[in-house]
Amino acid sequence: MKTPVRKIVLALALGLALVPMISIAQDAPPAGAKRPPGGGGPGGGGGHRMNPEQQVQRLDEMVTLTAEQRTKITEIFKKQGEAVQAIPQEERREKGQALRKATHDEIRALLTPEQQKKFDAMPAPGRGGPGGPGGPRGDASKKE
Repeated sequence: MKTPVRKIVLALALGLALVPMISIAQDAPPAGAKRPPGGGGPGGGGGHRMNPEQQVQRLDEMVTLTAEQRTKITEIFKKQGEAVQAIPQEERREKGQALRKATHDEIRALLTPEQQKKFDAMPAPGRGGPGGPGGPRGDASKKE
């Protein structure tokens, strides 16, 4: 009589020990699955990168863009994303900085003087500090 009870208790204990492993396995992406562009979400490594629409939305919240500006700036961000993907990983830090500066300058040129002041005061993406590429307030030669 004792043997079946022990077997049942052992089977239950083993089953309960496997539950956490099964739930972890369900959360993990399949082995061959591609990661979404932009490095994934929280804990996904590589940081969180916004897609062009999210970047434009962030900018719109800060400087209030017109519909025409939103369209043009979305295309600029898409072009930047494609250009970054074309840069070999080991060269991205060096070449990416120049690309971000060019994108910043291209966007700034589309803005009104009032929007430019707000744009220049925006924190650099991912850094939390004021300004854009090239320093604490962006390009200092563009102060107004």
